[in-house]
Amino acid sequence: MGEQSYMRAVTLLGSTGSIGVSTLDILRRRPERFRPYALAAGRNAELLAQQIVEFRPHVAVVENDEIRNILIQALREKQLSQRDWPQLECGAKALVEVATARECDFVLSAIVGVAGLEATYEAVRARKQIGLANKEVLVASGELVMAAARDTGTELIPVDSEHNGAHQCFRAGRKQDVTRLILTASGGPFRNTPAGELKNVTPRQALKHPTWKMGQRITINSATMMNKGFEVIEACWLFALSPDEVEVVVHPQSSVHAMVEFNDGSVMAQLSTTDMRMPIQYALTYPERLDAPVARMNWLEARTLEFFPPDFEKFPQLRLAYEAQRGGGTSTCTLNAADEVAVEAFLNGQIPYTAMAEVVEDTLAKVPSRKAASVGEILEIDRESRRTAREVIKMRSTGAVTLTSGR
Repeated sequence: MGEQSYMRAVTLLGSTGSIGVSTLDILRRRPERFRPYALAAGRNAELLAQQIVEFRPHVAVVENDEIRNILIQALREKQLSQRDWPQLECGAKALVEVATARECDFVLSAIVGVAGLEATYEAVRARKQIGLANKEVLVASGELVMAAARDTGTELIPVDSEHNGAHQCFRAGRKQDVTRLILTASGGPFRNTPAGELKNVTPRQALKHPTWKMGQRITINSATMMNKGFEVIEACWLFALSPDEVEVVVHPQSSVHAMVEFNDGSVMAQLSTTDMRMPIQYALTYPERLDAPVARMNWLEARTLEFFPPDFEKFPQLRLAYEAQRGGGTSTCTLNAADEVAVEAFLNGQIPYTAMAEVVEDTLAKVPSRKAASVGEILEIDRESRRTAREVIKMRSTGAVTLTSGR
């Protein structure tokens, strides 16, 4: 049956998000292979309560005591006997504990933002098998996390469809024979929108993604192509590549997720349906492959595959990501923090769509890049960058802002 046919206990960081819900569907379909050891969520106590009733994890973790009390009330309302309740914990320390617990075999890191960074880093150090669905872990702290992975021999299996596709393509040859990695981007809702019209884009328009159903921040970042910039950074760390060895192409059909070119000119492409359960199952079962959890592609249907170069002028966030990765140090941590603040400000109506890139660029110019020696330092730089980005936004609202980068 293969070397990984035993029951695997899974800690799911981010169980109530879209990746978490899809992961639990895989566990639901494969109860003979997987059981949830711990479910960690943020504030969605009602959905977490439903998950607890169905999956009966050993531990459940939420953001704070207030949410834990709401969760307790939700469990009582569902009439789940208290003897069947999991151990209820809260806070960052509890996340680390469930990610490194002796009982846990596999950690699926899917918490959005840097909230899951410390737990994922400690899971790497604890030699856990890891499925990585959280871009921010490597965007904010790629050097530290990958150094720990090398020291412990831990492999991070990417869950993002593009990196998961790349991981599969790399298995076709030797790393030293790879000349470049090509990541595909859908182009988002504004692929054909003239650049001059973007300043009038509303949050509602930006949240209409043509292919994927995702959370608000990642949907906005897909529209601006910042998400693809994060993927370039993540790919550099995952596959030990320089930014110049990672290219982005716009592929509206989203059928091809990644391509790897070898030195003889051969190109390996990974294609599959646009359903995140495919890469999630791949990560959970690697190096095995199980039957597809979703409908397969129908190759008897006529289809067109298109590829276009990205417009770096129209989508400056992609350029900023490349520049931050080339610059090294903590620039990418600042990039991620400033982007999260800028996206929130756009969604709240504080700044126009095109100002998001300006806020990020100005924050990068104001926050000095340095070499961080610990996760604690990374988190402090993240806080500093967020404070700076908020100051930039406040200055913009008073008309006092002047971009300092000159780029």
